[in-house]
Amino acid sequence: MLTELSIRNFAIIDHITITFNEGLTVLTGETGAGKSIIIDAVQLLAGGRASVEFVRHGQEKAEMEGLFSIDYQSHPIFSVAKQYGVEIQDDQVVLHRVITASGKSICRVNGKLVTLAILREFGKTLIDIHSQHETQSLMVPENHIELLDLYDQQEISQVKEEYTYLFKKLQTLKKRYKDLTENEQEMAHRLDLLEFQLNEIEQADLTPDEDIALEKERNHLMNYERIYKGVHDAYQALYGEQKGIEWLNIAKQSLQDISNYDNTISEKAEELSNYYFLIEEISMDLRNFQESLEYDPNRLNEIESRLNEISRLKKKYGQTVNEILSYMGRIEEEIEQIRNKDSHLSKLAEQMKDLENDTYLEAKQLHDLRRKASESLVEDVHRELKGLYLEKATFSISFNPCINHLNELDGDKATSLHKNGFDQVKFMISTNSGEPLKELSKVASGGELSRIMLVLKKIFARHQGVTSVIFDEVDTGVSGRVAQAIAEKIFQISNQSQVLCITHLPQVAAMADIHKFISKDESNNRTTTTVSELTLNEQINELSRMITGTKLTETAKEHAKELLDLATDFKSMQVNKVNS
Repeated sequence: MLTELSIRNFAIIDHITITFNEGLTVLTGETGAGKSIIIDAVQLLAGGRASVEFVRHGQEKAEMEGLFSIDYQSHPIFSVAKQYGVEIQDDQVVLHRVITASGKSICRVNGKLVTLAILREFGKTLIDIHSQHETQSLMVPENHIELLDLYDQQEISQVKEEYTYLFKKLQTLKKRYKDLTENEQEMAHRLDLLEFQLNEIEQADLTPDEDIALEKERNHLMNYERIYKGVHDAYQALYGEQKGIEWLNIAKQSLQDISNYDNTISEKAEELSNYYFLIEEISMDLRNFQESLEYDPNRLNEIESRLNEISRLKKKYGQTVNEILSYMGRIEEEIEQIRNKDSHLSKLAEQMKDLENDTYLEAKQLHDLRRKASESLVEDVHRELKGLYLEKATFSISFNPCINHLNELDGDKATSLHKNGFDQVKFMISTNSGEPLKELSKVASGGELSRIMLVLKKIFARHQGVTSVIFDEVDTGVSGRVAQAIAEKIFQISNQSQVLCITHLPQVAAMADIHKFISKDESNNRTTTTVSELTLNEQINELSRMITGTKLTETAKEHAKELLDLATDFKSMQVNKVNS
């Protein structure tokens, strides 16, 4: 969840730090106080598109920082962090973004500089923002197939993993086939290049790890004098009259002469005797090594010349000799394929046909599982829509195969495989009896769209693993019993993910676990936004203001208290339902 948010020099915000808790946090305040500006800052923190207009007038930069606590180790943020080399400690992630007055963005994740695209990858696993005017993932048909797969992940994931493996393998074969069927002139040029490269590498007559061995030998020759002197000095210190070994021998003999009188002396005499013979052996090895040392300047020149040649090849074919040899093996195989193109094309075509059939069978199994999952999802959506007074709404999931020439489906139709199988999935809705099903993005009524979005958010919240869900005035265009139903639905979503909600509805505000009030003040001819957490009495007054719009009345206060009591009863009922 989002634990703390810090915003500095952003629009009309001078500097604010807001702490957040689990559950439902509601933000209210007068129009223009800066409620949506706070959400804009969070959106930029998650990788949204920036503008220099966000930088507070007269300042050099705007700065946003958010601290997120991760609740479970299977959260997708960990795989994203591993992919981009970002370390996560104590299950916490800090997103940081600076927007300069010149339009530049500086992004960091846990202190590491990242690109905006990478920041966006982190952001979409942590935050899901939905507003009246913004297209979200649920509104994009291309995302519907992923959401359906998430809905029944336990059944679908393994089959999808097997399909993905086969599909990628098939794509690789297709690329090889295409490369071999390019025009003759390009293939001839390619063959000439590969043969030149192969000849150049073969003439070098490389051996595995040759560069490592040569660099080691060069290092030895370049430091010959130091090596010789060190070995010579060590040997001279050990061997000879009045040297180390002679003194060790005296000590050894002295202990052996009295070893019969004490067990400890006997043990030490034996230990010293062993050390004496070991050091004597070492001294002989040093002498032999010293005698074997030989400085050959010609050999050093040969090594330097050979390493220069290898360095030239590394610039073209690999960072090490082993990589160069590996590259040589690959181009040998490609040369053989080009020279025997027809036979290879025939083999590839046969392999592609077999693999295509296997891949299609996996795609068909995915399709069947999705059909089964869609029936359950449709039932869930209809159940939730009734709770929001859309009893006559009809939700459906459209399955349309991508048409191509690859395989046959349903007799005379043919399908094209893509990364998710052959299905094109779209969520369809009809909000009134007799109306045709339409895509979600084509639902006209803002109030209806808000309710449909809430239903889908509630269903998918537990599957998407998003840490924080943010609603920015999604309750616009609704009132009465629908407003109360929306408030209850938003609270239910907060039981699965942290929810931050900007609202003008007192019913939604009354459902808050934490109620924060956004206001703006003027000081030194500058407008600034402030955030405060309301006490119970302050919350009653704010709800009263939201009900009347102007003057606080005792009737409005009584109504506000009643709303809070109803919200408390509903929350208790939800807790009892979970516990039972």
